[in-house]
Amino acid sequence: MAHHHHADHHGGHHHHDHTDIDWSEMAPLLEAQAELFTPLYEHALAWLAKRQTEPGLIVDVGSGPGVFACLLADTFPGARIVAVDGSGPLLERARARAERLGVADRFGTLTGELPGVLDDLDYPADLLWAGRSLHHLGDQRAALTAFAARLTHGGTLALQEGGLPARFLPRDLGFGRPGLQARLDVLEEERFAAMRADLPGSVAETEDWPALLTAAGLRPTGTRTFLLDLPAPTTDRARAYVVASLTRTREGIGDHLDADDRATLDRLLDPDDKASVHHRPDLFVLAAQTVYTAVRTR
Repeated sequence: MAHHHHADHHGGHHHHDHTDIDWSEMAPLLEAQAELFTPLYEHALAWLAKRQTEPGLIVDVGSGPGVFACLLADTFPGARIVAVDGSGPLLERARARAERLGVADRFGTLTGELPGVLDDLDYPADLLWAGRSLHHLGDQRAALTAFAARLTHGGTLALQEGGLPARFLPRDLGFGRPGLQARLDVLEEERFAAMRADLPGSVAETEDWPALLTAAGLRPTGTRTFLLDLPAPTTDRARAYVVASLTRTREGIGDHLDADDRATLDRLLDPDDKASVHHRPDLFVLAAQTVYTAVRTR
């Protein structure tokens, strides 16, 4: 599953099954979410750029609709960018975005399943970005080794995994039992574990990313967590993201909630209710995502 890093930012993960997702239908939502997270991505890229000589080739593995790939093009104006994903329709959007932003002349795409599709790259990469795509691959250790093999000597692998579950709402909503989001997180973690267990060739790993990067033959060079802080009163775009996020949560784990929490979530999602996320003045988005870097030294 080559897929992208933008599908679901609440929690450290994407939370969904991959078997029957229509990516072209999901694309506008993925794009809107990635755009919302642009301030976080820009901070991450500024950090990367300070620690990186100007790369010739950058590969974004699991690029989705190309929001991040185009930010890479902007950050590294001398680089050629290749966006890699399993979804043709998402890569079409990535190419259209590159065209709109005037970077199409140094922007390419590669369609296929990770990690094998990387064998089709013409050159090794100076920077390989894996943004929340690794956890969709059953054998993460083998995938990291395959990623490392596509780097130039001295090239960097930047891995975005983990962080903190996003927060949208105050602990006490004024109805229902306080602490709803923390309880949703627990169920989302269970769902994420089930998703991982169901992946083809799934291997359980301790998620010690620097240790796994070392095992892949790389030298870890840094870890940093970046914050997205969109305080209340928030924008329409942030509100739409929260509605979409909680709707997906309701569809995915609603049956596992107790009756009280299910009623609270339904009320939060009811556009006719003034206390819903459609109308609340106290809605915000606070999220943290972690990036790990490592260099190929041999």
